[in-house]
Amino acid sequence: MDISGLRAAYEGHTPTLMGERGGSAVLVPLIRQNGEYCLLYEIRSAAVRQPGEVCFPGGKREPGETAIQCALRETREELGIPERAVTVIGEMDFLYIRAGSLLRPVLGEVDPAAVAAMRPAPEEVADTFLLPLRELRAHPPEVYAYQQPVAIPDFPYADAGVAADYPWRPCRIEVPVYRGLPHSLWGITARITMDVVDKL
Repeated sequence: MDISGLRAAYEGHTPTLMGERGGSAVLVPLIRQNGEYCLLYEIRSAAVRQPGEVCFPGGKREPGETAIQCALRETREELGIPERAVTVIGEMDFLYIRAGSLLRPVLGEVDPAAVAAMRPAPEEVADTFLLPLRELRAHPPEVYAYQQPVAIPDFPYADAGVAADYPWRPCRIEVPVYRGLPHSLWGITARITMDVVDKL
């Protein structure tokens, strides 16, 4: 059996999520304002999925696009901040957000002048706001957890040699929530924020 295809696929391969389909990226915009660093957040418009939620600029990666390219493009499209106004610090740890999909956050410092001149796309962004890292550190998140039950009624138990009462393990999901701030942060946005604050 010829394994040249395997060699071609794995020599020099950078590991990622097995079976990953597409994926997305966000920019985590760091801005120095009034002598202190802040994070820039968006509030999603009523015209998009999950309206009114707080998020970072980002979206689905296009074919052949890196996480950094995607994050910068989406920031330009959503906020009108050009790529040249962002100094990329680095890629953060990625998040597994649903079956076969990874979210790759990119931390970048944004020119304050570009933030002052930004023009958010109204069809995607209802508003924007800044939160100082100092304030985020002073208000650590509360973390809530829930169990996601597992039920696979059409699984071929007999063919797979698995008992029909196999004890599938439920998935424990933690949801951080920042309260006591001008805007509450929760879920993925809060998790990314936690990662930034924890590394200060």
